Amino acid sequence: MNFLASLQLWLSTNGFRVVIILAGAYLIDRAVKLFISRIIRKLVKPNFYASKQAEQKREDTLIRVLSGTFSVALWLMAFLLLLSEFGLNIGPLLAGAGIAGLAFGFGAQYLIRDIITGLFIILENQFRVGDVICIDGTCGAVEDVNLRITTLRDLDGVVHHIPNGEIKKTSNLSKDFARVNLNVGVGYGSDLDHVIQVVNRVGNTLALDPAFRESIKKAPQFLRVNDFGESSIQIKILGDVAPLKQWEVTGELRKRLKIAFDKEGIEMPLPQRVVYMKGRE
Repeated sequence: MNFLASLQLWLSTNGFRVVIILAGAYLIDRAVKLFISRIIRKLVKPNFYASKQAEQKREDTLIRVLSGTFSVALWLMAFLLLLSEFGLNIGPLLAGAGIAGLAFGFGAQYLIRDIITGLFIILENQFRVGDVICIDGTCGAVEDVNLRITTLRDLDGVVHHIPNGEIKKTSNLSKDFARVNLNVGVGYGSDLDHVIQVVNRVGNTLALDPAFRESIKKAPQFLRVNDFGESSIQIKILGDVAPLKQWEVTGELRKRLKIAFDKEGIEMPLPQRVVYMKGRE
């Protein structure tokens, strides 16, 4: 009976406060996340060159990072309050945490470096969730970015977790726009004016195709004779496309160029080597 009476008393006092702490933390977390989402949508200035999709990815990344940071701090405080309601003295715990913080201060410098670098990555909009980037030779789609690490998934499905403080160079393959950059070899006997006409016609036709019209900003066109190879003349073709569409458009362009070259009799020679045999005397 004494136990039941004590339990009833605890539930009517400390237990009630536990419910208040949990409910309050949950409601505050939801309210602040909603506030952060709305304020970010209003305050972030759009980039004139970026698409609506790119701007939304930028805003989503900022919202995710700020909301996640706030949630961690909020629930940590709620956890400490719950410990006190269960009769644990959190004073020594906080003092011990301070001493441990001093002890691990030298190790924490790497964590601080990661956080500072992550903050600048997000504020400067270097990359966002959904972008395809290369970090020091490791390339993949950005699955997550926060104040400490950046997570990439490459074409093989491998996930790479990279501490932000280790990032020295980042190449964003999907910022604002992308480009078709294609070198094609044609035979030395080809009429270059004819080749240029065929290339430009194929690029214009591709840009007008309903399946690719929204992806192509500037039709792929002949740019220049890029090089004289051992067995072919290298021509360069350039065109501007929407972010992340460069591989799809380039692949379709290669296919259509091969079909058009075959119809027009334009040779795409394989590497050749001429060997001279010295006759016996």
